[in-house]
Amino acid sequence: MGSGHMRVFLRRVAALIGFVAALWIIQAVNWATNYALNAAFGLIPRQLSGLDGVAGMPLLHGSFEHLIANTPPLLLLGTLLAATVTRALVAMNVVVVGLGGTLVWLLGSSAIHIGASGLVFGWFGFLIARGLVDRSPVTLGASVLVGLFYGSIIWGVLPGQPGVSWEAHLFGAIAGAAAAFLIRAQVHAPRMRDVDLR
Repeated sequence: MGSGHMRVFLRRVAALIGFVAALWIIQAVNWATNYALNAAFGLIPRQLSGLDGVAGMPLLHGSFEHLIANTPPLLLLGTLLAATVTRALVAMNVVVVGLGGTLVWLLGSSAIHIGASGLVFGWFGFLIARGLVDRSPVTLGASVLVGLFYGSIIWGVLPGQPGVSWEAHLFGAIAGAAAAFLIRAQVHAPRMRDVDLR
């Protein structure tokens, strides 16, 4: 990684840390207002008043424990994205948040859906699928790391855990995988053209 790429990487990591810090500030305000932000800006399926939750859902949490659970994967997966994607980070996040949130709004259960875990699953889906789509040593390596560290989270896309928006997990992962196919995110390594992953 050259000095120019290192500067970009460090700026992206600083932005990631700023984003996570903002989540903690929002959580403190939410807690201080007795979680009024969740009702005002959470995603409520099939209600026009809840449509703004497509953008609001990843910023809101139901408790400090909820945010504590989301913080490490946001930092790890976000750092992997910052290190391996040279373009299209904004476009990828728009697809993950927009498509994933819209699917929850259209098909989710009647509840207020909140939390950054849909974003976590979107980044997870993107990193895994991009390794298969791009086939560069960097993206394949990132896929393997993600699989080793967070492969078990895939069970979170199944219903059954009370109070957990498995729909946000499922549709976030689907949106992330879709982004890997729709958006060609350049990496710092050549594609492995002779690798057959069928």
